Amino acid sequence: MVRHLAALLCAATALLAPLTTPSAAAASAHAAAAPDAGGRRPTGGPPLAIRGADVSSLAKSEALGGVYRYANGRWGDALAILRRGGLNYIRLKVWVDPADGYNSRSQVLAVAKRAKALGMGLLVDFHYSDSWADPGKQNKPAAWASLSFDELKQALYDHTYDVLSALKAQGTTADMVQVGNELNGGLLWPDGRWDNWPQLAALLNAGYDAVKAVSGGTKVVLHLANGGDNGLYRWWFDNATANGVRYDVIGLSYYPYWHGTLAAFQANLNDVAARYGKPVVVAETAYPFTTGDDDGWENIVTSTEPYPGYPATPAGQAAFARDLMNIVRAVPGGRGLGAFWWEATWTGVKGNGWDPADPASGNAWENQALFGFDDRALPALREFARR
Repeated sequence: MVRHLAALLCAATALLAPLTTPSAAAASAHAAAAPDAGGRRPTGGPPLAIRGADVSSLAKSEALGGVYRYANGRWGDALAILRRGGLNYIRLKVWVDPADGYNSRSQVLAVAKRAKALGMGLLVDFHYSDSWADPGKQNKPAAWASLSFDELKQALYDHTYDVLSALKAQGTTADMVQVGNELNGGLLWPDGRWDNWPQLAALLNAGYDAVKAVSGGTKVVLHLANGGDNGLYRWWFDNATANGVRYDVIGLSYYPYWHGTLAAFQANLNDVAARYGKPVVVAETAYPFTTGDDDGWENIVTSTEPYPGYPATPAGQAAFARDLMNIVRAVPGGRGLGAFWWEATWTGVKGNGWDPADPASGNAWENQALFGFDDRALPALREFARR
């Protein structure tokens, strides 16, 4: 099951061999003083516009008894802890008809209301599926399976408009919207697959039109995985341009143990921002703070040093967070908007597993959350937020 989740999350293609973990003293020194991939030390100036976290699993975690604490051990509301820690945005995924009822329209509305009350921005991530959509799968919702292409395009528009108009009606208009998730190979297969760009473009533009019909000021994000693969990004966005796809922001997933070096990520980020004249945002990133397990379900990333120079420790996680944000901040022309830590609140709560159809499934990600196994906020929160 773990190998299926790994493919589901990022379509990882290689296993990483464990490396030697530096001493605690060395890790602490690295967290305090290491430069980013470009050799720069952290600089002064205003923070990034977006310092966010995906908290899609939060509602289910709380319903099943999940607890969140400030670094000092005091209990608190998870969103308030993130906000007090310096984050200013949340990201929520939307499934059409999920088996467990979570990540649906009603859940998004409820969590969005809480976040907006704290003054946080909102990115809504439409998967256009009943479960995970990513480079390895883009399955249609069951209710859309037999639709013609024109009907499918209308269903995508209607679903997007319905969720966003409900958010607007309760006073929590989305600030940004992803039309699809990790679109390397398109969406709503086979109709919108990568080898049929005219139909893929028509679906994406239907989503764009729905977003703008609700709120002209909401920014539309097109999001790919494999953030260090410049060839992929040029191929995809060149085709999008040639086929008249409309969008406002380029989104990237970047996990260093799967998606290439920090230098390759930095080069790709800078290149696409300049080549397409669009701002960029890291829609997903994360890093482990431990090799341990908290729920009896094997974790996806278990190496003691998943990426060279960053041990799987709280200090290593914090150092990665800092250096990634510094790279985003250095995008020329001020086009680096910021980043979202993926599933920051997905801790090891029994029943809150990866498969919405299987309550016995576990969480293979809790060692990459921004809360430790003691439920306390980790140092990476401060580093991620202060950039």
